[in-house]
This record gives sequence, structure tokens and C-alpha cells, in this order.
Amino acid sequence: MKQKNLAIIPARGGSKRIPKKNIKKFFGKPIIEYSIEAALKSGKFSEVMVSTDDPKIARIAKKAGASVPFLRSTSTAQDKTPISHAVVEVLNEYAKQGKEFDNFCCLFATAPLVSVEDIKKAMQILSKEKKTSSVFTVVKYDYPIQRSFKIKNGWLKMLWRRHISTRSQDLEPIYHDAGQFYCLKTKRFLKEKQFFSKKSQALVLPETRVQDIDTLEDWEIAEIKFKMLKKKK
Repeated sequence: MKQKNLAIIPARGGSKRIPKKNIKKFFGKPIIEYSIEAALKSGKFSEVMVSTDDPKIARIAKKAGASVPFLRSTSTAQDKTPISHAVVEVLNEYAKQGKEFDNFCCLFATAPLVSVEDIKKAMQILSKEKKTSSVFTVVKYDYPIQRSFKIKNGWLKMLWRRHISTRSQDLEPIYHDAGQFYCLKTKRFLKEKQFFSKKSQALVLPETRVQDIDTLEDWEIAEIKFKMLKKKK
């Protein structure tokens, strides 16, 4: 039996560091459109929806082909509210309408470097691996964090001094969230209410296809990477 999958793109209206970040033009179109288009082109979802509290974002999302069946509540649209809370709200609202999904993918609105193939790959892993509860994108730290420092009382302190002479190539690679998407099994998520679990798998991305966008400088770096990827294609 074919599984029902839902793509959820959280996009609240309030953005302090980059005003109207989720609909700011990125090479001629609102940045959220890249995530909507990637989800639609993947062919992996019964529905691609945008969770927003902003009517303008809702209009742009619908025009791009996404659905906005309801607006996000004020309580889940706060600056410090975890995205997982907004996702729980979405799944509960659908349940009230009698709609349930086997799996879902929470895709970030500001991820213009996201790949259709990566979404397909993550959803395939999720559907085939019964023990896997979630699959999400990660990227390797470009410098070994085992040789990192902190500044305490004006003095530089090494966090793990035992590695002061360890060669970089001898240190275990360590990864961080790439900030593109999380694909999860719905029932397990509603039980644990968190994206990461003991049964999470990683989809490792190269640094050239990853850029977290929090500041205008981040935005400019994302534009550079986007241009570079376009040239390669």
C-alpha cells in the first residue's frame, strides 16, 4: 500500500535580523519558492503545505503551488517557539480534518540550495528502513572541533587540550545540522515530539550546498554558492 507523505514548510511572518526573510527575493523570486518547488518536483508528497501566520506569505505560497489549509496560531509563531511545536500543530490540525500521513518532511523556507534528489533519497531511506525514525541533512565541520578554543577571563583556553598536537586527519569527523530538512515517521514524531532520536540517519551534504541564512552576510554567501552550483550544472 502506497504511503501518504506530507511536506511541511514552516514560514512565520516575523523575522528580525532579515525583515520578511521567508519571502525576500532570491535571484528574482521569493526564497520560499525554492523549497516549495523542490518538494513538488520530488513527487514524494501527497500534499505540500506552508505553515504560516502571515496572509502575504500564504498568498505567495499558494501561487507557487503549495496549500495553506489553515494559518499558524499565534502561540506557535513566536520568535523562541521551537519549529517542532509548529509541526505538531500542523499534524493535529490535519488529524481534526480526518487526514493522517505516514511520513512527513519539515522543509525550511530559506533553503534555496536544497536538492530534489536529496529529498527523494531521504524519503526513500525513511520508507525502506523500518527502524529509522528520521532522516535529516548534515554537513561536516570544516575544521576539527576537537581542537577548538574558548575565551575565559580574557585568556584563550583549549577545550580538549589532549588534542593540541593531534593531526587533523587523525581526528574523527564531526557533523552539524545542515538546516535544510527533516524527514520523519509521523507516529514516532508525535510520540517523541523531536526531530532527532536514537534512530536518526544522516544525509551528508558537501559544504558547497549548505548555507544557514540568519544574517545579510549569510544571504550573500548563499547567493555566491547558488551561482557556483548553477555554473556547475
